[in-house]
Amino acid sequence: MLHASYMVLILIVVFCAPILIHILRAHRGREIYLRPIAGLEAIDEAVGRATEMGRPVFYSPGLGGVDITTLASLAILKRVARLAAQYNIRLIATTSSYLLYPMMEGIIREAYVEEGKGDLFSSDNVIFIQGQFPYAVGSVGIMHRERVAAAFFFGSFYAESLILAEGGNTIGAIQVAGTVSTLQIPFFIVACDYTVIGEEYFAASAYLSKDPTMTGSLAGQDIGKFVILSLLILGTIFATIQVFSHAEYSWFLEWLK
Repeated sequence: MLHASYMVLILIVVFCAPILIHILRAHRGREIYLRPIAGLEAIDEAVGRATEMGRPVFYSPGLGGVDITTLASLAILKRVARLAAQYNIRLIATTSSYLLYPMMEGIIREAYVEEGKGDLFSSDNVIFIQGQFPYAVGSVGIMHRERVAAAFFFGSFYAESLILAEGGNTIGAIQVAGTVSTLQIPFFIVACDYTVIGEEYFAASAYLSKDPTMTGSLAGQDIGKFVILSLLILGTIFATIQVFSHAEYSWFLEWLK
């Protein structure tokens, strides 16, 4: 019977090896398959529609501060900003965090400069609105005044989520949303065209950037999740047929615990 510490070591190797292998493959130029995520694929479609209509796009990172959820949103913001720069359209972004404001302004400015469209960037298009409901009402007012053709909501949202989503819906904007808040996901599903939920939200930065390290890591983690799911199913089956009642299998029960 293997000692518990050895079993933990085996698990670490099983989970880490696929990640390292996929990262190395990605850096060598091998194509890494990632499952298509409809909500993220729709970002290009939404910006393209705004371009055809000659109207701006809107981006909201929610009410979060500088945390992991908002940082993941900023990665998506950069993708949207680069697309807007490529297609020569305005990107309007709002935030309720004074810490997030300069970060968003810098990301959008950098995206326009990287695309050779620095002259199209204006700091007036990054707007700070303090307070939960003032932020929601102010953002909806901006969407209506500017008649945005596409709206993106990625980040931490609370009671204002439906106000924002319905505000964009009433002007016919194509809307893509993503959040980790399980209480707000239903509102986005109802009012938006596409909604990114769960782990898909945090996979967005790797999915959109195509960075070899991030892409390889994401693909390797999927294998680790498959191993965990297989162990759960195996343990359930064994427990159901009472295999663990035999003394020779007791070590496996302890390991699963």
